[in-house]
Amino acid sequence: MQCDYYDAGVCRSCTLMGTAYAEQLATKDARCRAALSSLAPQLDWLEPFASAESGFRNKAKLVVGGTAAHPTLGILDPCGRGVDLRDCGLYEPHLHDAIPHLADFVRAARLTPYGVPRRQGELKFLLVTASPTGALMARIVLRSTAQLPQVRAALPALHAALPHLDVVTVNIHPEHKAVLEGETEIPLTEQTELRMPVADIVLHLGPRSFFQTNTAVAAGLYRQAQAWIDAAQPTSVLDLYCGVGGFALHTVAPGRHVTGIELSPDAITAARRSAADLHATRPDLGAVEFAAGDATAYALAHPAPDLVVVNPPRRGLDEELTDWLETTTVRDVVYSSCNVTTLARDIARMPSLLPRQARLFDMFPQTDHHEVMVWLRRKGSRP
Repeated sequence: MQCDYYDAGVCRSCTLMGTAYAEQLATKDARCRAALSSLAPQLDWLEPFASAESGFRNKAKLVVGGTAAHPTLGILDPCGRGVDLRDCGLYEPHLHDAIPHLADFVRAARLTPYGVPRRQGELKFLLVTASPTGALMARIVLRSTAQLPQVRAALPALHAALPHLDVVTVNIHPEHKAVLEGETEIPLTEQTELRMPVADIVLHLGPRSFFQTNTAVAAGLYRQAQAWIDAAQPTSVLDLYCGVGGFALHTVAPGRHVTGIELSPDAITAARRSAADLHATRPDLGAVEFAAGDATAYALAHPAPDLVVVNPPRRGLDEELTDWLETTTVRDVVYSSCNVTTLARDIARMPSLLPRQARLFDMFPQTDHHEVMVWLRRKGSRP
């Protein structure tokens, strides 16, 4: 992939830009294999799941700089000045095409970009998510509600320019902190969730919902987990860190009970809506339920299921949870990780669970980031 921004030196976020994609993929795959080689020398590695080199990102996290009359949408330079990246080649086509209209909206609403060095201004970020259907969700992150009336007044014109802009919210982020959002979310549209078809399921994404950045690779991830879980034939599945239910909902099958646990109540609400939609069309499927709570606390307080899915943050699992997985009767574990170092550490803490198959999923081309998933089975269990 060629990038004018990278070549000009104005953005170096894609650290592997200019490296042939086949080389990127092979290097990531070799790194993940090496990290797990001492723990499972006979581990069966499947072929890496490749991505498109460009046009794959379903999210744009746009820092707004410049002025209300001439806004920049992209990143900040080392001095805190805005750098416009609206033509970034990573975005999915309909997301890429929406960004100029968002710049027009900022001008029309006369929103004052927040200046980091001086700590003045109102508009901090535009966070935009695209569905494969072409539908969009936009979050407008403001320092206060002072310019909220201007947002509301300019919104009809934005909807006219982007008729598939289904969800719009304003997030209030009053603090000068290196985080993307605050605690207050104000919906500006009747629809508050973005419908996201992925693999065999339609997920619902709320404004605060976590979802993988690469929809096509996420579909491959879910289908691979589904294949492993069907091969394991569990009657009970516990999906920890379930988010909006991607793994759990792809795990549902006749005669199987699935439970998803996630700390975010908003994500659980969205997961329940997706489950209701699924059962409305497939009433023959097994039961699936979702609950908001801490993953480790829930696992320790309930009987062990046949199979556990874990998709933790980069820090991996805590020791209590790995100890629980090691000592209970859980027969199979499907572990999806964005950090092979913590994945290897956690597998080492569970010597009774033997890695059977693994696969790299390239969610983030042009960077060193990776997603790797492993199927583990308890020692002594029948093949």
